[in-house]
Amino acid sequence: QLQASGGGVVQPGGSLRLSCAASFHPFVTYTMAWFRQAPGKEREFVAAISWKGASTYYSDSVKGRFTISRDNAKSTVYLRMNSLKPEDTADYYCAAPRQFGEVATQREMYVYWGQGTQVTVSS
Repeated sequence: QLQASGGGVVQPGGSLRLSCAASFHPFVTYTMAWFRQAPGKEREFVAAISWKGASTYYSDSVKGRFTISRDNAKSTVYLRMNSLKPEDTADYYCAAPRQFGEVATQREMYVYWGQGTQVTVSS
């Protein structure tokens, strides 16, 4: 029900925009989030945008560099990533909790997951 895209290889300091298209409706009633998982590490919270008021939340490691946004008309959530660092290299996953679910940083709170899209930051 979630389809992520937009990953790729980028040099340090570069930018990428990830997209995640959702098939559930009404999309506006779903909080949306991005997680990432680097090789050998746990999946970690990156950013989220709430279903009500579109409030945004970020992990400390990406705050000020990444921006999450949503286009409810297109049922799509985006993650704009600027000033990328090698430590941002990971598979990125979009996720959603149940309808009307609140923002959470724990992955256990999310029931819908997209397939990962790989981001590699390397010179």
